[in-house]
Amino acid sequence: MLHPANREAMTPYQVFRRMTETRAGQLGVFVLFLALLVAIWQALYSLQVWPPYTLPSPGSVGETLWRNTENGRIPRAVGVSIRRLAIGYALSVGAGITIGSFTATSRLADSTVGKVVLGMQSLPSVAWLPLAVLWFGLNEQAIIFVAFMGSLFSVAISTNSGVKSIPPLLRQVGLTYGASRWQMYRHIIVPGMMPSLAGGLKLGWSFAWRSLMAGELLFAGLGLGQMLERGRDLNDMSLVIATMLVIISVGLVMDQLIFGRLEHWVLERRGLSSK
Repeated sequence: MLHPANREAMTPYQVFRRMTETRAGQLGVFVLFLALLVAIWQALYSLQVWPPYTLPSPGSVGETLWRNTENGRIPRAVGVSIRRLAIGYALSVGAGITIGSFTATSRLADSTVGKVVLGMQSLPSVAWLPLAVLWFGLNEQAIIFVAFMGSLFSVAISTNSGVKSIPPLLRQVGLTYGASRWQMYRHIIVPGMMPSLAGGLKLGWSFAWRSLMAGELLFAGLGLGQMLERGRDLNDMSLVIATMLVIISVGLVMDQLIFGRLEHWVLERRGLSSK
């Protein structure tokens, strides 16, 4: 709480900055920003900048969102998409950390496999869709494969960079004290690569999530991507926008519950957290 005298001495901008330092203040600013976006959206709808069938009103989208949540379609679609993502992402994290650690500790692997991984990172994940369909057929395995490939190289590259960023002096200290390979990995390698790996895990998840949505657009089965495709086929833009809002919400929730906490934990362990 600000003292009245201090509040008068501070400019409005400084008061605003002080308010946003708390979680409640940040949440309040975010809610106000969302309200502003909805107001702009409603204004565009009222001015008929675009035809109503291409830009529905916020009320129409909200009604569609509520109806599909109440009848269970959106919860089921979210559950199916999250399950597919969890499988593909978990596999990519295991494979990516293995590949990244291997290329970071072997010059030969880094100059061969590492170069291929670096080149593959520039390949859009949607480019794997034709191969996935040919290899696995138009089924769930193809979608999981696309999500896997979308995340794999980001995790591998971040692991490689994290291991390489560990000061050689720390490894020498471990060897001097007779640390075993397991002790070196547990107490030096893993903590040292975590800052880079945390960013790579978050980036890999976002790539996997996008890849999953692209794959579900082609697969005639329940999922958020398929809801987007159904809305397009039926020319139901309310359903399309409602599904897009759900996809964005899932991304925000995952970031806050998992990756935001992971980044905060890494910063806290390294003494860089301000909270």
